[in-house]
Amino acid sequence: MAQSMYEHVAASFRRTLGPEGADQRHERLLLWRRQNTVTRLEHPTRIDRARAVGYRAKGGYILVRVRVRRGGQRKRAIIAGRRPKHKGILRMTLNKSIQRIAEERAAKHYPNLEVLNSYWVGEDGKEKFYEVILVDPQHPEIVSDPKINWIVAPTHKGRVFRGLTSAGKSNRGLRVRGKGAERMRPSRTRNRRPERRTQRKVIP
Repeated sequence: MAQSMYEHVAASFRRTLGPEGADQRHERLLLWRRQNTVTRLEHPTRIDRARAVGYRAKGGYILVRVRVRRGGQRKRAIIAGRRPKHKGILRMTLNKSIQRIAEERAAKHYPNLEVLNSYWVGEDGKEKFYEVILVDPQHPEIVSDPKINWIVAPTHKGRVFRGLTSAGKSNRGLRVRGKGAERMRPSRTRNRRPERRTQRKVIP
């Protein structure tokens, strides 16, 4: 069975992740590390993944690559006496995923745009790289396109900061359904709060 162009592109990218593509991967990461933390791109590195998560080569779509440091929070060692496990240095990780942090940084860099989605493009020992797709809600081509003009509605303003992207929903546990996910919806925070009981006022 014949493969599509996007399947060939995906296979080509996978080859760069193996030992035979080490030189090409090294040169690519070397260039990315020298660029800015948020770098605007003309074309996606992985056209197959970009189109799968909503990218279209038309007006109103902006593509940026974001570099985010790997690992948990860097905590300074305290001087006072503690047991090592009570020092609060190791395993201090955020509840947000690194991909979600990359999307939020791209949104802060372009405050007039909305984040549509993102995908992984590479990593080294210190940092991870994601390409983030942003959409201009004021662009005429976005407003007139029925497939994407839902993002123009005011309810989608700041959607990345509320965990409404694909990475955000996955990070919030909304990809899990059924047994074990009873307290994931509407959110874990909402299920931790006690129910507010309203007392009826008795009129004598």
